Amino acid sequence: MKKQLLVVGLLARLLKRMSKQAPIIIGGCALSYYSREVYFTSDIDLAYADREALDTVLKGIGFEKEGRYWVHEGLKVVIEAPASVLPGQDSPLEVVELGEGLQCSIIGIEDLVIDRLNAFKHWKSEIDGEMVELLLRRYRNDLDWSYLEKKAILPENDTLSEILELKKKVGL
Repeated sequence: MKKQLLVVGLLARLLKRMSKQAPIIIGGCALSYYSREVYFTSDIDLAYADREALDTVLKGIGFEKEGRYWVHEGLKVVIEAPASVLPGQDSPLEVVELGEGLQCSIIGIEDLVIDRLNAFKHWKSEIDGEMVELLLRRYRNDLDWSYLEKKAILPENDTLSEILELKKKVGL
């Protein structure tokens, strides 16, 4: 996990030198971060709009394109950028300070919960259901429940009943 965060921190630094925004960690890597590696994935999923800039930076630091993935054999790191942006401009982010002036941004836990709850509900992904419950238990006092419920009620999510049920299950 530390290596993954450092690689994204380096990407963010290099992109900022090009006057570009920092990429945002999403997906399994974000879940690994928030679950404290109860869940682990070997690839890094990023949300980033300027694919050309990202491709230039990745190539410049030794990554090679293999299909939809960027692979660095020496570091044993795989990166994919499946999303251009996060849904909604009000999406909260977790900024992680890595030292040496490096930092990386991770999708906010509320949006990650919604994403994983969608996978559980619509794709019947049991592991995602378990991870949502783990996150809600672990962060129940830190979550922005009003934001979470506001996102859950949106038609593209339609997970409000699941959120309310899980809220009771974790003792809230």
